[in-house]
Amino acid sequence: MNKEKRLDIIYEDKDIIVVNKPSKLLTISTDNEKEKTLFHKVITYEKKKNKHNKIFIVHRLDKDTSGIVLFAKSEELKRKFQDNWDNLVRVREYVAIVEGQPPKEKGTIRSWLKETKTLLVYSSKRMGDGKEAITHYRKVMGNDKFTMLDILIDTGRKNQIRVHMSDIGCPIVGDKKYNSKTNPIRRMGLHANKLVVVHPVTNEEMTFECDIPNSFIKIVE
Repeated sequence: MNKEKRLDIIYEDKDIIVVNKPSKLLTISTDNEKEKTLFHKVITYEKKKNKHNKIFIVHRLDKDTSGIVLFAKSEELKRKFQDNWDNLVRVREYVAIVEGQPPKEKGTIRSWLKETKTLLVYSSKRMGDGKEAITHYRKVMGNDKFTMLDILIDTGRKNQIRVHMSDIGCPIVGDKKYNSKTNPIRRMGLHANKLVVVHPVTNEEMTFECDIPNSFIKIVE
């Protein structure tokens, strides 16, 4: 019988908990899935310490994206983060494995994102036609087939990085929804590896990081 993987805690204090989410795990529940979620794992962990403990989601990652997710331990803190997100969150950095080679070693993609009735997000170049999304990328290493990119986002729109990589002709591996043709690492090649925030209680700037998955490195070596 398989044991459930333990929670990968990056940082915890009395106000927040920061965890490394595995790929293929929902951040929060959906109509179809209530328990196989990161939120459920975190709240279970907290209630083992004290049945009165509570957890509140501050932001989320797509199911197939791995990496850093921050939770608040009170509703007040959750609101502080969400109401002051642009001021409190200084850096959101990702690593992506994409198909092919980007047109330039580094660049910035800016578009306005819209969503179809079938929940497919797409870019409009017309200013104001959707939600503005800004993504910066830089090549780290690569080969003929795949490239590893460092990605920084100025905006946290739904599927933003996935759409923007597809827009420049370099879809993220394993991301069939946004035109990927390959799946060499048997998961989507997107990982949130760094988060820099200002702690809303202590006002201290804090940097959280987690390792890049080995499969990402092997595919581009």
